[in-house]
Amino acid sequence: MQNRDIYLMILGMTLVTYLPRVLPAFLMGRIRLSARVEHFLQLIPYTAMTALVFPGVFSVDANPVLGVVGAAVAGGLAWKKCPIIVCVLAAVAVEAVMLLVQGSGMLWSVVVV
Repeated sequence: MQNRDIYLMILGMTLVTYLPRVLPAFLMGRIRLSARVEHFLQLIPYTAMTALVFPGVFSVDANPVLGVVGAAVAGGLAWKKCPIIVCVLAAVAVEAVMLLVQGSGMLWSVVVV
């Protein structure tokens, strides 16, 4: 294989990778989408984040209750349209309190009540 062929392959792979990423940015202003399609596109980041985060909810620490409660707090605040930083910090704060309570042996009495 000659250098020319390698450069052509690199150029081809660059175009195939770059064009699908840049064309929507240029075409979105010219294409009119229905409200249903726009709503679908707006939900993609949330579904992607859920797919990434959800499996980790049940594998937190040795106690899956911690993950479920943290996810419930973050999900509830997100449902109320709180900023993402508020959701994350609140979930972290709840997790920290639960870990402190767990360390003192009070976790199961809190969870059962």
